[in-house]
Amino acid sequence: MDAWLTGFLAQEALPERFRTTFEEICRPLGDRAIEWRADFGRTAFIGLCGAQGSGKSTIAAATVGYLRSQGLRAAQMSLDDFYLGREARGWLMGQVHRLLQVRGPPGTHDVALACAVLDSLRGDGETLIPAFDKSVDERAPRSRWPRIEGPMDVVILEGWCVGARPEPAERLLAPLNRLERQDDPTGAWRGYVNRQLAEGYQALWSRLDRLILLQAPGFEVVHGWRAEQEAKLRARTGAGMSDAEVGRFIQHYERLTRWILEEMPDRADWRIPLRSDRSPVPQP
Repeated sequence: MDAWLTGFLAQEALPERFRTTFEEICRPLGDRAIEWRADFGRTAFIGLCGAQGSGKSTIAAATVGYLRSQGLRAAQMSLDDFYLGREARGWLMGQVHRLLQVRGPPGTHDVALACAVLDSLRGDGETLIPAFDKSVDERAPRSRWPRIEGPMDVVILEGWCVGARPEPAERLLAPLNRLERQDDPTGAWRGYVNRQLAEGYQALWSRLDRLILLQAPGFEVVHGWRAEQEAKLRARTGAGMSDAEVGRFIQHYERLTRWILEEMPDRADWRIPLRSDRSPVPQP
């Protein structure tokens, strides 16, 4: 296991301190998943929610690696891979609101496809897992989608709003930030996003057996977390948002992220508080 983890750290360019994250989050989550799979007698679907930049994709990947080392059929899926393409979002932009051109908020995913994929992973046979190519802002060709042979023992679905519930309507009345004041003064965009979350997304979340929350210390850390991701992307590819662009971008997510941090901790099956450096807060 230590050799595998060393290789994983090198592959993902992770600092040595991730070993602590692995021991305090990934391994325990894997052990719980093994128990849940045994209890259910079928595929265990686990939702992993965390603010942008919280490390959820890395934690999901490390947990799946651990589960596979224990002989389980395990898979990681990202809500990001179910984004609607540019054409579909362009249609929403014209018919509903221009802010729907930006992928990420509820209403910009193919929820029906996500439900179908999860349902398929319960049974025998091959399942194609969609992949979204952010470099071209389109879903990758089906020929590039990973193929998984089922049935799976454990599936982890990770995403920034996985498991989220809609906000009470009265909370939508007042704009929360500059983006909402300038680009959504009537509340049409935030109302549409909230309705989508109340409808199709709940059908997707209902397929999850357990919900894990990576709890950021507050929305205030998200800018730094996302800016760090973009800096790494610029260093690797030459493309990526500037810090100023990140500041505007995350305003699309601020309302729901704040609501998740307020509402979800009391009902998540496991709440994992994080420090500002993403390391887990020791649990009693």
